[in-house]
Amino acid sequence: MPEKLPTVILYTDGACSGNPGPGGWGALLIWNKKEKVLSGGSANTTNNRMEMQAVIEGLKALNRPCRVKIHSDSALIINAFTKGWIVNWLKKGWKKSNKKPVENKDLWEQMLEAAKPHSVEWIKVKGHADDERNNRVDKIAVEATKKYQ
Repeated sequence: MPEKLPTVILYTDGACSGNPGPGGWGALLIWNKKEKVLSGGSANTTNNRMEMQAVIEGLKALNRPCRVKIHSDSALIINAFTKGWIVNWLKKGWKKSNKKPVENKDLWEQMLEAAKPHSVEWIKVKGHADDERNNRVDKIAVEATKKYQ
């Protein structure tokens, strides 16, 4: 019954200085006019891993099932869920259509697990454009990167 669940807006972004290199992620949770900012990073990572980590940490921060509207500028993440890629990867034993293994399987599995209790809507936003909240999580992610350099 998703209509009875509280609705949470989640903006996520990842950043990397070099790819691979030191990286950071940022997440902004908005519920009932309250905001919670999360961030973290890693000394040796990739941009995609940081984008994924932001989603995972944002979802894990929720302490009860919610209707979550995830906003991300990562085409990889949004397309994986909205275009059925992840369903196909699971069916094919984490192999892509070219028979090669899916990169970052560990994080995809964590993301699926973190999303389980929730009703999730995946929303693609344009990066480095006029979306104020997306620009904000970008700054948070870039700032987090500096702690790992």
